[in-house]
Amino acid sequence: QVQLVESGGGLVQAGGSLRLSCAASGPTLSNYGMGWFRQAPGTEREFVSAISRSGVSTSTADSVKGRFTISRDKVKNTVYLQMNNLKPEDTAVYYCAAARYTFTLRAPGEYDYWGQGTQVTVSS
Repeated sequence: QVQLVESGGGLVQAGGSLRLSCAASGPTLSNYGMGWFRQAPGTEREFVSAISRSGVSTSTADSVKGRFTISRDKVKNTVYLQMNNLKPEDTAVYYCAAARYTFTLRAPGEYDYWGQGTQVTVSS
């Protein structure tokens, strides 16, 4: 059983930066593809970015490409999402997730474990 805990969310002005962390307890995250999703009120959960087990391959949504970067630290058993040049439309609850079997890593249904989420609010 993998337990995921997100942190690093908060309130930031447009153009600012935040780094989200997803720390895991239980099995090593090296066995899992990892992803970040977000969900704003009244909307469906949206793919943001994902990283392969090895960390070699990443995938990023067009809406955040060039601004957000996903990475993983195997020693710390943690996955990060660096978010730069934040915009008000990035406001959402951000979730990290772990997938035992990796396909596209872009669909929520591919993931087996989810964190509780961390709120990101970007003011204009």
